[in-house]
Amino acid sequence: MKRSMTALLRVSLLAGLAATTALAATTLAAPAARAAGADAALIAAAKAEGNLVWYSTLIVNQITRPLALAFEKKYPGIKVQYSRAPSTDVALKITTEARAGRIQADVFDGTNTILPLQDAGLVQPYVVDSAKGYPPEFRDPNGLWTTMNVYYLTVGYNTDLVKGADVPKTFDDLLNPKWAGKMAWTTDPTSAGAPGFIQNILALKGQEKGMDYLTKLAALKPVNVPASQRVVLDKVIAGEFPIGLMIFNHHVAISAAKGAPVAWARMEPVVGTANLISIVKGAPHPNAARLFLEYVLSDEGQREVAKAFYLPANPDVPAIVPDLKPKEGHFQARVVTPEMERAGRTAWIDLYHKLFR
Repeated sequence: MKRSMTALLRVSLLAGLAATTALAATTLAAPAARAAGADAALIAAAKAEGNLVWYSTLIVNQITRPLALAFEKKYPGIKVQYSRAPSTDVALKITTEARAGRIQADVFDGTNTILPLQDAGLVQPYVVDSAKGYPPEFRDPNGLWTTMNVYYLTVGYNTDLVKGADVPKTFDDLLNPKWAGKMAWTTDPTSAGAPGFIQNILALKGQEKGMDYLTKLAALKPVNVPASQRVVLDKVIAGEFPIGLMIFNHHVAISAAKGAPVAWARMEPVVGTANLISIVKGAPHPNAARLFLEYVLSDEGQREVAKAFYLPANPDVPAIVPDLKPKEGHFQARVVTPEMERAGRTAWIDLYHKLFR
């Protein structure tokens, strides 16, 4: 009997969880197991500091707390304190504390946190030994940032409303007049929203053909939803829109595994955005910060990331549902790096407002 897509996703989810548990058990059984790059001197220095403060943009119950607890278990004597806020707020908080001469954070993460803090001179370079095998686009050569986890954004669609030949397979398929007013995306002004879609089209098709495409798409009036990508996906699942643009593929997998009528299209290249982790310059606990990065970016730490249903940046650590990552899922992705963001973000946002608002 042919299994449904939902059933397959559930099987993938359960199989992935079993594999991750087995890997974790192997790690715990290994004698003297430790994160790559975390030598005895660093461990001793970090334990002497005794604390670590992490300003995160990640969901606390899903990943921040479990990762902090895993680190504390591996390195007894180091207590992790954490707080959560959006990328912009994290950057503002660190900047404000630095101006007041009261730096509190040791490490921070975020998709859009690095550039303002880098410009303010508040990022401490550290080349993470655990991440030496990461792809070049996932790590700054000078150690200003390293990718902790990756997000892949593409088209999500309601499988009850979009079937068979109607399922969009290429960007050009989105220009079908039948989708006029029936596509939605977030108003998030970052590479995880419409600006990221715009940069991808311009890079794929070139300036002239890309602008022609974007003009035609704008004529179909995609609906701007002033909420997160997750909210847009929920509206697609509810049948308010057949198609959602710039949807996180792991969000689709989570919902599909629970029985929601939703799937994602491998519309290449898929847009990739990176959650970057860095050390604050002047961190109160610099050795604990280095040890934390070594752990989070090691195979062991990245398995914890995978267990939380995030997509590990480490190429050797699969996702819980493996085909959510390009290699295992057999799709191409274009990752927006901080350098690309710095060079093009203003222009992408301007085009979004000109064409789609």
